[in-house]
Amino acid sequence: MRANRAGQSALLLLDAVGVLAAGKIPYAVIGAMAASVHGIVRASMDADAVLSLTIQETPKLEREFRAAGFHTELRRGDPDDPIAGVLSLTDPYANRVDLLVGLRGLEPGAFSRTIGLIFQDVELRVVGLEDFIAMKVFAGGPQDLADARAAIVAAGGHLNRSLAMELARRFGRDPAKVLERLVAESGASS
Repeated sequence: MRANRAGQSALLLLDAVGVLAAGKIPYAVIGAMAASVHGIVRASMDADAVLSLTIQETPKLEREFRAAGFHTELRRGDPDDPIAGVLSLTDPYANRVDLLVGLRGLEPGAFSRTIGLIFQDVELRVVGLEDFIAMKVFAGGPQDLADARAAIVAAGGHLNRSLAMELARRFGRDPAKVLERLVAESGASS
């Protein structure tokens, strides 16, 4: 494993990506790391990704991570939870990566719209701009909405508004309304 002290969750993510790649499991980096790709720099010790995997397939993946030396914890969501489960990976230094499974409303094409970037000689697949914004308005917390707003502004004229709206609608009527408001407030509505 690459990490050798606390504060290196991004390095733990690189190790996790190796396991995902070996299993040919599509993923998209989300959260603060994705925010930085979309023009929002903020400090975070977390590393998160969403997987193209069902909750039923997750125990097998958990065993693969354990065999690779990760400490794991699989938490299943309640029936009303928009996330079917979270596979948390940790190391002896308390670095952590959360892998979300079964995000209700996430359009399957999100994994084909990821952005590839190289970090320490490893290709990471980061959630695309429109999917990032749709996920943030769906999450709906104050930091999530601030991230969505900042990503819209940072994108300038490069935001595919119709795709972003379509993706937000998959999460429900409220996220779509919030996105309409954020686009209008940002001045990107033209």
